[in-house]
Amino acid sequence: MPRIALISDTHNLLRPEALAFLAGADHIVHGGDIGGPDILAQLAAIAPVSVVRGNNDHEPWAADIPHSLTVTLGGVAIRAVHDIADLHLGPADAHVRVVVSGHSHKPSMAERDGVWFVNPGSAGPRRFSLPISVAELLIDGDRITPRLVTLAVAPAAVRR
Repeated sequence: MPRIALISDTHNLLRPEALAFLAGADHIVHGGDIGGPDILAQLAAIAPVSVVRGNNDHEPWAADIPHSLTVTLGGVAIRAVHDIADLHLGPADAHVRVVVSGHSHKPSMAERDGVWFVNPGSAGPRRFSLPISVAELLIDGDRITPRLVTLAVAPAAVRR
């Protein structure tokens, strides 16, 4: 059963807790706002990576990263886009079973009309009071089981 790890909004911070979660994944999908090429290299050392460019990925290193992509993993078509507002599915995309997004830093998952919409939240710097989170897809034939995971991260050092 393939395990697809989902991560987004690292903003150049790949926490040890996120690395531990990603370990053993068959594939990683990054929903954008990567932060830098070092993040992609660290992810690629764990598993093959499919990635989309976020609104903050505008440096030359990100020039060849697509704004959206569709990848088939474990027989399941997965569309990735950073901002869900930029999602454009048409009749040719009827085979898409999962949409992965980021941008809001708010983890969420919902199934609508047979398509899972998963935002793994942010695994990078904390934004407001939102959790630090990731997600995964377990694929067993036609069955897709998504799961959101809040990472237990050490609190930031107290500044004096």
